[in-house]
Amino acid sequence: MCGINGILSKTQINTNLIKLMNDSIYHRGPDDEGNYRHTNKDFSISMGMRRLSIIDLKKGKQPMYSDDESIIIVFNGEIYNFLEIKSQLTENGVKFKTNSDTEVILKLYENYGIDSIDKLDGMYSFAITDLNKSKLYIARDFFGEKPLYYTNLENKFIWASELKSIIKVLNKKPNISFKGLSLFFQLTYIPSPYTIYENIHKLQPSSYLEVDLKSKKFIIKAVENNENDYDGLSFNFNQAKKVTHDLIFDSVKSRSISDVDIGTFLSGGVDSSIISFCLSKLHSDKINSFSIGFENQNFDETDKSDIVSRIINSNHNKFIVSEKDLSVNIDKIILNFDEPFADSSSIPTYIVSNLTGKSLKVALTGDGGDEVFGGYNKYYMGALNKKYTSLFPKIIHNNLQRIYSKLISVKNDSRGFSYKLKRFLDSIDYENNFYSNIISLGFNFDSLKDLFVFNSSNFFSVKNLQKFSVDDTLHDFRKLDRMISLEGDMLVKVDRTSMLNSLECRAPFLNKKIWNFTERLNENFLINKWNKKYILKEAFKNYFPDGFLDKQKQGFGVPVGNWLRSIFKSELLSYCDKKFIIKQGLFNHEYLFKIIDDHISGKQDYTFKLWAFFCFQKWYKFTYEKEIS
Repeated sequence: MCGINGILSKTQINTNLIKLMNDSIYHRGPDDEGNYRHTNKDFSISMGMRRLSIIDLKKGKQPMYSDDESIIIVFNGEIYNFLEIKSQLTENGVKFKTNSDTEVILKLYENYGIDSIDKLDGMYSFAITDLNKSKLYIARDFFGEKPLYYTNLENKFIWASELKSIIKVLNKKPNISFKGLSLFFQLTYIPSPYTIYENIHKLQPSSYLEVDLKSKKFIIKAVENNENDYDGLSFNFNQAKKVTHDLIFDSVKSRSISDVDIGTFLSGGVDSSIISFCLSKLHSDKINSFSIGFENQNFDETDKSDIVSRIINSNHNKFIVSEKDLSVNIDKIILNFDEPFADSSSIPTYIVSNLTGKSLKVALTGDGGDEVFGGYNKYYMGALNKKYTSLFPKIIHNNLQRIYSKLISVKNDSRGFSYKLKRFLDSIDYENNFYSNIISLGFNFDSLKDLFVFNSSNFFSVKNLQKFSVDDTLHDFRKLDRMISLEGDMLVKVDRTSMLNSLECRAPFLNKKIWNFTERLNENFLINKWNKKYILKEAFKNYFPDGFLDKQKQGFGVPVGNWLRSIFKSELLSYCDKKFIIKQGLFNHEYLFKIIDDHISGKQDYTFKLWAFFCFQKWYKFTYEKEIS
């Protein structure tokens, strides 16, 4: 696990630049660093990396070179099937010098070319310089677990694992992207290929950049999902249940390969409980499990993790945190994302990563279980939307909307039944935009005209992210979630908060083979009536007490709406100072002041809207402080 950086230029590259980029991401790899430089009459290229040593601690140093030193790689991540690929290459006469997965990628490319990376099972971003072909290849994994940013300037092509590395070596701060800004205030995060900055992009998952070293011209190509063992197959429920069970055990096994100690995040929910159980069965020694609980009993669920830790007999580490513990590191957490990011569950994720990182370098998590096996309420809400719109004409719905908006009032940050019902009714759509509406936790597209003062022609709707026709099916929603919410929110949250603590998190559910398998399943196997993740729970229910996997879990809820009324009230109000807002030139002060006043007074709850505004303003002041002053 590492962080990578690089610069391609038509002129000589300052030797300090890669050092600056590496130093910016020291937390991603405190164990080691490396760099590569090459200059000729046509171009100059530098690549750097920081390393968190997990596999082949002594020989796995980077950058790594081909035997003739004409092909060079820097790599961030883990390849879980590298031993299998290495064995196949060895049978074909390929020689290896190390036991690292980095060398396996290098040799795979050297022998079969860049398109062979579809064979990789793992989380990764890497850059390969091929001097023979005068090409640079930069790739990102299937789900987008590992980040990769890039920008193509007049004289330089720059890429990095984190935005801060790119910003560090630019001559001036880039302008704000209206597309990125619009997406953030709708979604509360910014999915690929967009960022908050103009002309800085995220490489999308399951794709790679091919850059000509001499001209700097580049193209983006998709990594084809050719390794699908389940094409053309169908399964009855019992067959599918057995395959589910075996695939998850196999995935946990492959993701527990490490030359350092490994543990699990154990919240007590379905996903983390199953992953922790599997790891405990695969290890002869007790495993280490970690969970956090809350002094506020409305958010504490450690009773569930206690039950699982007893079942699997783990060395369980439970930490009870207070509201002060949660809020004290706000600046460090929010600003480390390098662009606006308002998923409040990043706060407890940072804390559990921080506490775990003091004991371990690697932890398995339950991330991805909801996307892969159908665990979100919004998945069956798609069917409800279709039923509702078939029963009630749009004109009737509009009249009902005026009535329920008065009757269903949400005044605090409880996120209970009233909140969920109102979100569903507000998301009802007659033009196939339900998914876009339901994932827009912040402002809906129509309300952007109230929020912003700039021309509405610059607004960018979430529905523009849909690259294929959506028919409100579960498989459609899951696919969109993989491309948008998983990549832009969940994986960003886990990567940045864990790597800030030099902790590598691995997600066994995020396995291309498991995804391909669930794509072939009857949707009723995933959600059976109202029973979410049905086949997953059926496959593992015999290992847990009756009904345990059917218990409702709250998730990593944090009362940020209440904080905006109390400990962060004065800061929130300062961000809406009229002189500052006018100078900033982005927001409608009158509209913002009204919703802030209604929120603080308890007339209406605007938690998600105002937490997005709070996080944006905190980032903006930090980023453009000199320009503001």
